[in-house]
Amino acid sequence: MRSVRARAALGATVVVALALTAAGLAVLLVLRANLTDQAGLQAEVVAREVAGQLALDVPYDRLEMRDEEDHPVQVTDEDGRVVAVSKDLRAISGTGTDRVTPDPSPAAGGSADGDDDDNGTDDDDSGSGTPGRGEVDSDEPHFGNGTATVDGDTADYRFASVRATTSTGVTLTVHAGAPLAAEQEAVGTVRGAMLIGLPALLLVVAGVTWLVTRRALRPVEGIRREMAAITASEDLSRRVPEPGSRDEIARLARTTNETLTALEASVERQRRFVADASHELRSPIASLRTQLEVGAAHPELLDVPGAVADTVRLQALAADLLLLARLDAGERPGRTALDLGALVREEVSQRTGDRIAVTVSVPDSGPDAGRFEVAGSRGQLARVLGNLLDNAERHARSAVTVSVGAAERGGVAVAVTDDGAGVPPEERERIFERFVRLDDARARDDGGAGLGLAIARDVAARHGGRLTVEAAREGGARFVLWLPGAG
Repeated sequence: MRSVRARAALGATVVVALALTAAGLAVLLVLRANLTDQAGLQAEVVAREVAGQLALDVPYDRLEMRDEEDHPVQVTDEDGRVVAVSKDLRAISGTGTDRVTPDPSPAAGGSADGDDDDNGTDDDDSGSGTPGRGEVDSDEPHFGNGTATVDGDTADYRFASVRATTSTGVTLTVHAGAPLAAEQEAVGTVRGAMLIGLPALLLVVAGVTWLVTRRALRPVEGIRREMAAITASEDLSRRVPEPGSRDEIARLARTTNETLTALEASVERQRRFVADASHELRSPIASLRTQLEVGAAHPELLDVPGAVADTVRLQALAADLLLLARLDAGERPGRTALDLGALVREEVSQRTGDRIAVTVSVPDSGPDAGRFEVAGSRGQLARVLGNLLDNAERHARSAVTVSVGAAERGGVAVAVTDDGAGVPPEERERIFERFVRLDDARARDDGGAGLGLAIARDVAARHGGRLTVEAAREGGARFVLWLPGAG
């Protein structure tokens, strides 16, 4: 079964079937036990009535037995001989003996004419001449099931056995039965109703489960169809329908739309990246080709320094694009511990061709000295510092400053400040986008390809840090790189 609806309907039906079957068996067992106990109680009442008469030495042939057709009675002595039976009893089973013909022994009790013993007195110590009394066993009677044939009709009975002792010390056992026809009829009626009602109820459960599941999964089918249409059309601007409910399906639809939004943004960003990269690569390649063609035709006109500059520019752009591709692919930086203060000094010392000298401020003493250790890729962090310094050199008028210090939450902050025109507040996030150059930096020769700040922010984010820009007190721009401490 590949359908969720079919599996849900089958599972619900099986669970309900098992539950109803167990409940039905329990009801039948309880009903049968209660009705059987009632029949046993009736049989016990009859047996005790007969036992009470035997304890009073009532002769066997004068025993009063009520409802003899519904309550057959059999009386046996200690040797198992039958001494009395109810009227019209023709056969019996389940009482220990199947004989129904009375065979009283001489020592079994009173005579047929009801006379007392020869001296007309009993064994009572008082000598008062009153009849003697026996006793009825007060213990719980013994119960059992059997059959009896009364007046030609055979039926099942519940038998109760009660013991009685006559005044002469003779112990007799009275077996009295109560019919089980009512119990059998009631159990049969309930069982038949269950056998008829259970399949009908299971069909209702299966149908209701199918319909409810189908209705619940209808939004899922709508989501599937829309996703199939998006896949076929490759139109990522489309969205799946969101149901108005607040259940799991609604959350699934919202999550799907959020995923489509992120995917659309990623694809659009990738398209812009490819287009911008192609545009940026076209100029240096075309310039280099032109110079080489001119040099090939007129060697004396070859601009070797210009060709070298275009080649260097092309190499730097290719390196930037390769780094961005690795960052987009999810490349994780190394976790090498390094001193950010020492890295800043090293990078600044290597910048011998800058038009403005860079001022470095790294505490060598005091509480913050030696607390600038971070974990990450030395090469990538050096690239970030170089990009920030290149940006500051490009826009500064007369001063570029780099400072390193402890920051909040145990981090390290590197601030690169220039005294240039600064960055307008509305442009402070846009400058971190790829291939973005502000109006005063559109010249490719001076402003670069617009990838430096984008690379710097991406590398900072990969290291668990952040890169922001704010206004400097000198009036220029202040870029702040925050990185978590190595500890």
